[in-house]
Amino acid sequence: MPKRGVAALLITTGALILLLSFKTPDGTLPTGSAGVGTQPDQGTGAVTRQQATPAPRATRVPAGTAATPAPTTGSGGGSSGSKTVDGPVVSTRFGDVQVEVVVASGKITDVVALELPTGRRSGQISQYAGPILRQEALQAQSAQIDLVSGATYTSDAYSQSLQSALDQAGVG
Repeated sequence: MPKRGVAALLITTGALILLLSFKTPDGTLPTGSAGVGTQPDQGTGAVTRQQATPAPRATRVPAGTAATPAPTTGSGGGSSGSKTVDGPVVSTRFGDVQVEVVVASGKITDVVALELPTGRRSGQISQYAGPILRQEALQAQSAQIDLVSGATYTSDAYSQSLQSALDQAGVG
């Protein structure tokens, strides 16, 4: 009998240690049925050849979240002709995404990510995907950019915020 008691105690202790060392994901799970069957925004980080198509804002921004664009501000002197425009904050299940675009003579000269998802894994993904998405936008000269594999939610939100900023800047 004592051998069984010691074995039970060891098994219970091991299970308790495993339970306490369990790490929870850094993102929150959706409470509605809209997120059922979706894959997390994680992966290898390779660039895919899919085109990001901005979805209507009403289907992408959770209810009760304001997605109004920031006002247009001019940057530099009036002779430069460049315009800096902030896109709206687009919420994803891993965090908010917002971009700022600098346009001169109808061309995108710079794209800055003002906000990207943070946290353990989401922060790592954002650090990797941010420069790739910026380069894609500068290369494409539009919001029709390639998605970054493993950062699908971030890529889609980046594209939406960028498209709105480009619309405000009058770049089409």
